[in-house]
Amino acid sequence: MRMNKLPASEYGRRVKKLQEELVKRGIDVFISYSSESESASSRYLTGFWPFFDFASIVVPAKGSAVLVTGGPESYDFAEKFSTVPGIMINPLLVESSAPEWVPEVSGVGFDQILQEVCGTAPKVIGISDWNIFPHVLLEDIKKGAPGAEYVPADDIFTFVKAVKDDIELPYIERVYQITEEAMKTALDAAKPGMREYELESIARRKMLELGAEGMPYPAWVCSGPNTPLSLCRSSDRVTQQGDLVQFTFGTKYMGYCGNMCRPFFFGDIPAQAGRLMEAALEATEYAIKTIKPGIKACDVFDGYYSILSRYGYQEFTLYGPAHGTGHSEVEGLWLSKGEDFVIQPNMLFNIDIWLTDGTYGMRYEEGILTTQDGVKELNSYRREQISL
Repeated sequence: MRMNKLPASEYGRRVKKLQEELVKRGIDVFISYSSESESASSRYLTGFWPFFDFASIVVPAKGSAVLVTGGPESYDFAEKFSTVPGIMINPLLVESSAPEWVPEVSGVGFDQILQEVCGTAPKVIGISDWNIFPHVLLEDIKKGAPGAEYVPADDIFTFVKAVKDDIELPYIERVYQITEEAMKTALDAAKPGMREYELESIARRKMLELGAEGMPYPAWVCSGPNTPLSLCRSSDRVTQQGDLVQFTFGTKYMGYCGNMCRPFFFGDIPAQAGRLMEAALEATEYAIKTIKPGIKACDVFDGYYSILSRYGYQEFTLYGPAHGTGHSEVEGLWLSKGEDFVIQPNMLFNIDIWLTDGTYGMRYEEGILTTQDGVKELNSYRREQISL
């Protein structure tokens, strides 16, 4: 059974928090873009996430936010799920193979949308989801704001989302519980001779039984020669005795993402792979002990890199030891060499340790929530060298 939905007032609080930042930074209006696979901005601000069609949230520095989507189906869908009372249709946000509607449906361009939302043509427009924002949509916005300055606003939005409100915490804890139960179930069922996609299906089934909406990304199982890939998909490869197998599982539950990853062997662990596991687990424990309020992100990275250097593995990884999460599986705030932001209470991170030596590749991933003086571990099942 799922928990009760967040109250509409929580979404109103988020919009106001964003508006405060817009005023501070001299931005007249914030415009985001959401798709089925990248739904965080609309879900976080309104509770709505699009299927087939797309969505945009228009938030003026002062006034009421508006949800813009495409087509009559999405309009009805948004009326049911969105907490923002203002909903408009822009035909540029409709699916790529839209039907000819019966009856005919009319929409409005951003010239009219900006006039209604802002009252006047904005001078500075913050664009969120900058690297996926469609060119055709931007051109339509320019018609309603000729001569405006356009600035990336993802950093503003990340700042707004970074510190979780207390009302969010039960949902966050629950999504990691579901992911851990799926991991337990899949590990208990795993045996040589099963195909990668069969192992994935066990985890998926358990997630859905426990109330998951789906997955924040296409979770996967990879094995043997597929494991050096940092990103992969479950194939029809039959797992074998002696294989390294990687479980990379994530749940989406009521808008929140919870991720957990475990590598394991069918049989004895070879020395070469065991040393990789040893380094990854040491780095994981280091991150859990080190991440806390008042610590700079780059300082956490420095210690992590020192561990890898001691093993001679400094070239075996791709990024820092943790990243922010929430409504997207990766929600900015990488703990990397160049990041000097200071960690605060109620920040949510995935410790994400990926290592490969070209023969073996493995990822350990854990969820942690910062508290006043440390972290709360959101999952910990079999954080060890696993042999089945």
